[in-house]
Amino acid sequence: MSGGSAVTGKLHVLLVEDDPAVSEMYRVRLEMDGFRVLVAGDGQTGLRLIRELAPELVLLDYRLPRLDGPAVLRALRADDLTRGQAVVVLSAFDEPRLVDEGRALGALEWLVKTHVTPSELSGVVRRFVSLELDLQGT
Repeated sequence: MSGGSAVTGKLHVLLVEDDPAVSEMYRVRLEMDGFRVLVAGDGQTGLRLIRELAPELVLLDYRLPRLDGPAVLRALRADDLTRGQAVVVLSAFDEPRLVDEGRALGALEWLVKTHVTPSELSGVVRRFVSLELDLQGT
């Protein structure tokens, strides 16, 4: 992970979300709270950006076009460079089978969009980014 941009000092969060209204709502709040937020509208673009930018945290929708959430997680875990990428699933679904699958694939947390406000999401991001930075010793 990059530890934040050398230019802005802000911590990078990648939001992989195919619904523009949802991504805009969360992006605005996270940016207001001091994060640099990039948005990818599909899993394939999200995976490419993760590999290129190594964000501190990825917020990953589970049902996505071009490459779904489970495929993104599998690809991350199969690659030595991205195996440790911190990922929180942000999904409209809370089916136990899907939650179990996401966690088995390495998701740190499973959040349901209808149960988490933008402000609450910002708190979750702050908590996981702090944890990741502590683990890195920065």
